[in-house]
Amino acid sequence: MEVFDAVRTVLAVRSYRPGPVPGDVVRRIVEAGRLSGSAGNVQPWHFIVVEDRSTLGRLGEIMTTGRYVAGAAFAIVVAVKKDSLYAVSDTSRAIQNMVLTAWAEGIGSNWTGFGPLPAVEQLLGIPETHMALAVLPFGVPDAKLGLGRKKRKPLGKVASRERFGAPFS
Repeated sequence: MEVFDAVRTVLAVRSYRPGPVPGDVVRRIVEAGRLSGSAGNVQPWHFIVVEDRSTLGRLGEIMTTGRYVAGAAFAIVVAVKKDSLYAVSDTSRAIQNMVLTAWAEGIGSNWTGFGPLPAVEQLLGIPETHMALAVLPFGVPDAKLGLGRKKRKPLGKVASRERFGAPFS
């Protein structure tokens, strides 16, 4: 899938088919996060891949905005270094790279939570130097999704040329 096609068509997926995702696909998704740009190349992230069914179930209980984590094939808990000024910005880039890479592979995802997530930190033994920022469930979408059917404001409402409010077109 071309990059723009992935951006144009990616949708939040909250329901997954049972079964695992191939290991090479999981690795590519994590690599997409690792290879993300980072201010000063600090790379203030740590990715915890969770495939254990009981741990996924516990994450689903913790994530009140994403109980569906429990039904995912796997999840990536994204932790950030607390002392990094650009941690949230850099790690958000990594999260988007992982979501888009997954989508290009036919794997759906969605960002759940927004740190701090102390119960997740305790569950996974995340050290005091880090904060859990997000939990990303991944899996094959349970339903056929309408690729590209997004409800977005027109480009002219969210973009300007040269000065705020100047028509983009």
